[in-house]
Amino acid sequence: MTTIRLHNTKTRTKEVFAPIDPENVRMYVCGPTVYDRAHLGNARPVVVFDVLYRLLRHVYGPDHVTYVRNFTDVDDKINARAQESGRPIGEITAETTQWFLDDMAALGALEPDQMPRATEYIPQMIAMIETLIEKGHAYEAEGHVLFAVDSWREGYGRLSGRSVDDMIAGARVEVAPYKRNPMDFVLWKPSGEDLPGWDSPWGRGRPGWHIECSAMSYELLGESFDIHGGGNDLMFPHHENEIAQSCCAHPEGEFARVWLHNEMLQVEGKKMSKSLGNFFTVHDLLEQGVPGEVIRFVFLSTHYRKPMDWTAEKAREAEAVLRKWRALTAGIEPAASAAPAVTEALADDLNTAGAIAELHRLASGGAVAELLASARMLGLLTEALGDWAVTAADLSAHEARLAEARAAAMESKDFAEVDRLKAAYVAAGLEVRMSKAGVELVPGPGFDAGKLEAV
Repeated sequence: MTTIRLHNTKTRTKEVFAPIDPENVRMYVCGPTVYDRAHLGNARPVVVFDVLYRLLRHVYGPDHVTYVRNFTDVDDKINARAQESGRPIGEITAETTQWFLDDMAALGALEPDQMPRATEYIPQMIAMIETLIEKGHAYEAEGHVLFAVDSWREGYGRLSGRSVDDMIAGARVEVAPYKRNPMDFVLWKPSGEDLPGWDSPWGRGRPGWHIECSAMSYELLGESFDIHGGGNDLMFPHHENEIAQSCCAHPEGEFARVWLHNEMLQVEGKKMSKSLGNFFTVHDLLEQGVPGEVIRFVFLSTHYRKPMDWTAEKAREAEAVLRKWRALTAGIEPAASAAPAVTEALADDLNTAGAIAELHRLASGGAVAELLASARMLGLLTEALGDWAVTAADLSAHEARLAEARAAAMESKDFAEVDRLKAAYVAAGLEVRMSKAGVELVPGPGFDAGKLEAV
């Protein structure tokens, strides 16, 4: 069996992955708050943990892996969006949840086995909060329930490597007179009539953000499970608070044994920001004609633990590579399994960049069936993502046609047909490159495959 090694944030070392139960490998990943379109940074953990999910299924079998990714559908951002728009909260969250699923499917992400909505697990959250109060780890104050960080000082901060005193000194925390300690965080808060709320022992209210993941992971995966993942921006306070809640409510368990965090994303070397004009949603890029498979390839070209820089040049290069690979593998049956070197790269802490380097070697060596099987292990060259590149073989045919017309024109000195073809290809959004080496048609951002039908 393939040995998987993963960098565990909790221990700060790369460890051999040994599941609690190889018959039921369990992974939880923090999902989106559904109030708007997913931006490019939101998509990175989805693709990262999709590759890990594929690897786990390959090693342990599809029926022996359970992947849970939640939807936060009760949140102050959602409430604000509802008040701004005048639309019902349920309508907004249903729409944006589907947007997220559609956009991630366009990137080739498999759907997790379970996708719980926070609003479906309010009773479980209330029950966990009651347990925390009974055990002395939480307290009620002015309609709120707060987790008492002082009750678990020995464990709080281990994941992020901070002491409670240091966190208090440097924290930007909500100043509230009812808090016993500035670091105490909200488990339950009151709701007015204009906000969503549920009946509870502490009055009508709604859960804090952190408690939902603890309650849902416990309900679906148990008090101990194998992997918890998310972006490194969630390490503190969200993941730190999850650990505190879960370990105090269920001290018989370990909560998550392995923690994986992906680094953040930049655009053209700068932090993505609306003020800089470099803020993109996944939907924006798809609408601009950037194929989802290209976005996925660019993501996987950088190791998940390194900052990733999205650039237009990387997207162009990725599209050119994928078109060549799709042309190479057109009509080919994939090999029975991925090349060992590709599997080994992925098993080495998800070294996707190394795996892609192996794909290049397979392509240049003519190992087409292995290339196809190996690429599909990374979620590339799949049939589901093939629509955008259906013209890859057609492009080769058009390149041959233009080369033939050019050769004939060199003989006859009549370049009318060459000029006609070039004009038609440019009108379709193709860049025409002609040299002594041959003819190449390169799709640009506005490429419209439909216009090739009339050429």
